[in-house]
Amino acid sequence: MTAAGVSDRNDTTGGAVVPAPAPVAVPTLSIVVAAYNEEEVLDLFFARLEEVLGGIGESYEIICVNDGSRDRTAEILAAARARDPRIKFINLARNFGKELAMTAGLDHANGRAVVPLDADLQDPPELIADFVRLWREGYDVVYAVRNARNTDSWMKRRSAAAFYSVINWLSDVDIPANAGDFRLMDRKVVDALKQVRERNRFMKGLFSWVGFRQTSVSYERPPRAAGKTKFNYWKLWNFALDGITGYSTVPLRIAGYFGLLFALVAMLYGFYLLIRTIVLGTDVPGYASTMVAVIFMGGMQLVVLGIIGEYLGRLYSEAKQRPLYIVGSADGFDDPEER
Repeated sequence: MTAAGVSDRNDTTGGAVVPAPAPVAVPTLSIVVAAYNEEEVLDLFFARLEEVLGGIGESYEIICVNDGSRDRTAEILAAARARDPRIKFINLARNFGKELAMTAGLDHANGRAVVPLDADLQDPPELIADFVRLWREGYDVVYAVRNARNTDSWMKRRSAAAFYSVINWLSDVDIPANAGDFRLMDRKVVDALKQVRERNRFMKGLFSWVGFRQTSVSYERPPRAAGKTKFNYWKLWNFALDGITGYSTVPLRIAGYFGLLFALVAMLYGFYLLIRTIVLGTDVPGYASTMVAVIFMGGMQLVVLGIIGEYLGRLYSEAKQRPLYIVGSADGFDDPEER
């Protein structure tokens, strides 16, 4: 040690002490954006988002996760990063899906509050100011709720209403209807979410499952600013299955109740046939009624096996312990991790 109490290894310039690098300031806000083939809207998105964030006046970072896009999304993100170092990006090795892309962004967000939103501008960035105001008032989560789904088709509106009714009936977690991923979460909420590493992820359910003090902000959801939606009805159906099987075992119980019910009905019917045979003698049963019973019971068995299979498939996926996502490349992070 030197007389001044400074380690000799810092004395590299003839006695002059080289100061340690200043710690990197933690931004107030981390904006997390999952993007898949969004080349048509990204420039407009950044312009509008940066204008909103500049008006809020808080320090921020924008973390963009390119979910295996096949268009110019990666190039646009790299150009945005070169223009503004507060924009960071992660290129996933392939398309892992929106839920896992969002998870990657949350894993790498450093802000005291984190805001996930879509790049298509259906989540109006202007709401972030309201989020921050309510967060300052003491709420840990502030989520956006659509007043109406006028931009959706009749079928999508009806199926969405049915989904929220079913999942809130089956699950012990109350998931707000018409609330998407667009929200502000305090750092402690994000840290809690990062502890949950299940493979089949339904983020809307996880946001509610972690709890904390939550409130909502209503808004009118505008149409996409550009491009096309990446969800079709088949993906939405699988998404609904993930939500129901991830937050409730009631379908398994219903399958068991059906089995018990039909076993009792079969026993009673068998007892009835026995008594009828003793009293009236033997008759020849009809072929049609026999086939209907066999086909019906076979169909019910397949339904029950399908329900069990959904849960077993999720157990199999969890047992493999594969990482949730693979990082192909990144810029703006000291050491992006694959988790």
